[in-house]
Amino acid sequence: MIEFGHGTHVGLRRTRNEDTYYADPSLGLFLVADGMGGHQHGEVASALVRDAVVDMVTRGQSLPDAIRAAGRRLLEQARGGADALPMGSTVAALQLSGNDYQVAWVGDSRVYRWRNGLQQISHDHSLVQELVASGSIDPAQAARHPRRNVITQALGITAGEQLHIGMARGQLAPDMAFLLCSDGLTEEVGDVAMAAIVGRQDLAAQECVDHLLLAALDHGGKDNVTAILARVR
Repeated sequence: MIEFGHGTHVGLRRTRNEDTYYADPSLGLFLVADGMGGHQHGEVASALVRDAVVDMVTRGQSLPDAIRAAGRRLLEQARGGADALPMGSTVAALQLSGNDYQVAWVGDSRVYRWRNGLQQISHDHSLVQELVASGSIDPAQAARHPRRNVITQALGITAGEQLHIGMARGQLAPDMAFLLCSDGLTEEVGDVAMAAIVGRQDLAAQECVDHLLLAALDHGGKDNVTAILARVR
């Protein structure tokens, strides 16, 4: 059985919510998408990605293929508009099937796994992550870097042949949980604080998500914030 909680908030400084999400345990699909702020219709972009991935997974496509198809749809939509600016979106998705799980992502929306502790299993497609990987800066510097929000991969912006979809898979275990979130959460709430909330077994999954959103707002809420917590029971 999957117990899950979900929520999104526009934040304290934005007028529109360009995040969206989807949670359906019967399909085994959970995802978060963050439309590109400053680009054309970020909320339209994230909704298009959400709907395209759900549509393709429902038709039996694999999660990576569904995300790739969503990217093509978004590119086609952007080319059809009068505005020269493209539409873009991140995506972080989880698919559960039997005793297995698969995650896939593009951009800096994240997937964490909880099992006796919180572990980030996605890797940001971002400039600072590349700098960390090359040894140019350390993770502490990355958290303060002025260009930490610059992403290197995004659906609708990265050309199809250059799109890199991050993927990870594994087997489910009792009491394992997954947190999917936009960077509006991770920019405001550190991993230690998130782990303290996600690990609270005295709270329902929905209560944990509510606490995560409140924590982001308490720390400034500079961006839209979205989170899904799915627990294996």
